[in-house]
Amino acid sequence: MLLKVICNDYNKKSEYSAIKLAARIRKLIKKLLKSSRAPSVEDDEEGHLIYRSGDVLQDRYKILGTLGEGTFGKVVKVKDLEMDHSMALKIIKNVEKYREAAKLEINVLEKIADKDPDCVHLCVRMLDWFDYHGHMCIGFEMLGLSVFDFLKDNGYQPYPVDHVRHIGYQLCFSVKFLHDNNLTHTDLKPENILFLDSDYDVVYNSKKRRDVKRVKRTDVRLIDFGSATFDHEHHSTIVSTRHYRAPEVILELGWAQPCDVWSVGCILFELYLGITLFQTHDNREHLAMMQRILGEIPVRMARKTKTKYFYRGKLEWDEKSSAGRFIRDNCKPLLRYKQSDDSEHGQLFDLILRMLEYEPSQRITLREAMSHPFFDKIPSHQRLGEKGSGDAPRRSLSITSR
Repeated sequence: MLLKVICNDYNKKSEYSAIKLAARIRKLIKKLLKSSRAPSVEDDEEGHLIYRSGDVLQDRYKILGTLGEGTFGKVVKVKDLEMDHSMALKIIKNVEKYREAAKLEINVLEKIADKDPDCVHLCVRMLDWFDYHGHMCIGFEMLGLSVFDFLKDNGYQPYPVDHVRHIGYQLCFSVKFLHDNNLTHTDLKPENILFLDSDYDVVYNSKKRRDVKRVKRTDVRLIDFGSATFDHEHHSTIVSTRHYRAPEVILELGWAQPCDVWSVGCILFELYLGITLFQTHDNREHLAMMQRILGEIPVRMARKTKTKYFYRGKLEWDEKSSAGRFIRDNCKPLLRYKQSDDSEHGQLFDLILRMLEYEPSQRITLREAMSHPFFDKIPSHQRLGEKGSGDAPRRSLSITSR
């Protein structure tokens, strides 16, 4: 019908050229196709959903663009046409193992929401989930950059100590909530801590002699519960991303909540220095770095492990090899990384040392960590879980199973 109108218009106005008419028809056809095309239900060779901006899933979520990508799938920004707000939608690959993992994550998130409906404990809020042609989709509140991405975008300029303090305090509080409810996160890392809002100011750094970004608000949320494990469930032998993996995991001695505490210690160091504490991809080298930075691994752990890294309680490691020389030249005892003799820097490193205790049973708990002197300077309006802080009363319902 519209094409007929255009042709009649062309007959009436002979000054239209054939070229202009053709261009107008092409434009109209493109518009018609765009408005009528159904969302794709095709997958690429890796199992990702093929989508385009403007696609509407479930007749409700309009895709606005891609936010990120991982081994699990992709995260897109969508507009909820029903509620008229934006949110992040995690679209899982159409692959069985990722689909099953997503179902487990949804289960954990539902139980967290049941226990903490007002998001007092800073775990990301799940808004919706659905199965879209084999792709599990999980909708979350929109957040800012991860503390890692902000660090990277800032040229790996470390966070100020007061920022490390507030981020670390919130992280301890949030993960403690999981531990109190028989859960271990198992994949704590800077990529899984997101700012609520990553807007920033630009300030001049006199030491670096250049401008650097300084985030305006250090409020964060904990994300990615795909590997979270309840105490009674099967515990995979290996958990955690390499750089944040505790020694008991590497040595296959079994793990529980203390492995999260080790990860938090590694994260605090990274926020403070801007560099990864254990930058390696090899188990034996990782253990050698630990010994260089933290001292000898306890003989009890060395003798108990069934891995082949030790001989008579000592790590088999050639310090004269190229890898051995690299560690000697690039790693140093932990306290030598301290950037200042100010008391708050000393308190931070005391806390990190307690979190990086080799023996899980001797490692500080997050309940104890929150009372550490490093957190004494947290202002009253940022304190969590204390009288007058606005924390919700503890509910009697316990998270016990999926």
